[in-house]
Amino acid sequence: MSRPDQFASLHPDCPDWQKLGPTAEDAALRAQAAAVTADADDREDQWSHGFTRRRLLAGGLGVGVAAMASQLVTTRISWAAPNASPTGTLIVVFLRGGMDGLSVLVPADDPNLLKARPGIAVRAGSLINLQRGFGLHPSLAALQPLISAGRFAAVPAVSTPDLTRSHFQAQDCLERGGAAGSTVQSGWLDRVLQQLGPGTTFRALGIGARMSRSLLGSSNPIVLTSLKDFGVKGIDGVAPQTLAALTTLYTGIDHPLGVQGLDALRASAKAQAYGKQEQKPAKERGYPDGDFGNSLATLAQLIKAKAGVRVATIDVGGWDMHTDIGTVEGGDMTNSLKSVGAALAAFAAELGPDLDKTTVVTMSEFGRRVEQNANSGADHGHGGVTMILGGGVKGGVHGRWEGLAPSVLDQGDVPGTNDYRDVLSEVVMGRLGLSAAQATKVFPDWKATPLGVMS
Repeated sequence: MSRPDQFASLHPDCPDWQKLGPTAEDAALRAQAAAVTADADDREDQWSHGFTRRRLLAGGLGVGVAAMASQLVTTRISWAAPNASPTGTLIVVFLRGGMDGLSVLVPADDPNLLKARPGIAVRAGSLINLQRGFGLHPSLAALQPLISAGRFAAVPAVSTPDLTRSHFQAQDCLERGGAAGSTVQSGWLDRVLQQLGPGTTFRALGIGARMSRSLLGSSNPIVLTSLKDFGVKGIDGVAPQTLAALTTLYTGIDHPLGVQGLDALRASAKAQAYGKQEQKPAKERGYPDGDFGNSLATLAQLIKAKAGVRVATIDVGGWDMHTDIGTVEGGDMTNSLKSVGAALAAFAAELGPDLDKTTVVTMSEFGRRVEQNANSGADHGHGGVTMILGGGVKGGVHGRWEGLAPSVLDQGDVPGTNDYRDVLSEVVMGRLGLSAAQATKVFPDWKATPLGVMS
């Protein structure tokens, strides 16, 4: 393999630069590092020519040399501050599609429920008893230890301030953290991170194939599907001397990209180390099959490894149940809730004492209409349900609930008597230590009213 003549002069004491490493790529990197070390005053000039930060960092974590077209890494990273002292981790699970809150948190004592839903209403005798006449769908029975420990809370009639039955509009409103007409474009979790300040490379995570809208902004979250897929491609075959050379090349660059280059190498190495700490697959650790269980298993590894995760998001689809909501014996709702409940229970069990500083919030863009439709399902509605579980949670059912009488309903929907910003403001203050003033910056033009979901 040939290289341009410029590499012959990179190492003054060794014109035959290809002998510096086991491969041409290794040799080129080591030669460049030696040249930078030998002439620190010219380092910025070196970077500005054939071997550039932009080329190294193209696509997020790209690492390469001047004549190399390929990148060794593609994962994005964020700012690193190893000495950060986190107050814990907030995990936001978005149940996309519009989860039917009346099937999950059931007002069992309300006679209007059976009248409106003769075929799909969950009967009182099947429910997990909570408070205030509510019961939980029996398919969430795996959460009973959390309920008994006072670590499970729910809020009915949660909504955005705007009545919309559009998935896109409602999701966008929730994830931006404002009303529909708000000019705020960044995600609410990005603004949380701004208030928290610097953290570790893993402080903001989107687990899955896409980044959540709530993380959009300047926080540069990591988006990953699993630890084994995160990091430098082929790093297991890169010699320690080559990694040391890369570190030399990134060191001393007075530019954020230079810092990120160093963080990239450290993050990749740490991710691989974290992944190797637990050899058992997610299923053998108690998680159900599927993406949600695998995502929570990945998060559990990082939290237990003290990786400094502050916020994380996971999406779970499949909640747009216009047909076959079903009964407790079977159907889409029963199947979906069994998977969610089992995954959350396994996550809590695996965290053990680390659950004390971990709080999970579930959200959905809206609930469903009170009356069932002709297809044993329910159409887009308004007020839905938010569940909060884990450390710092005050168990029980919280928030205003006015029942299902026809005079109470909002055009046939559960009214949105509890604003989602009240729930999330209280959670970020209780779990992440934000002040009321900081919470106002997260949710502009909104003064939160605590609902009592955090202890």
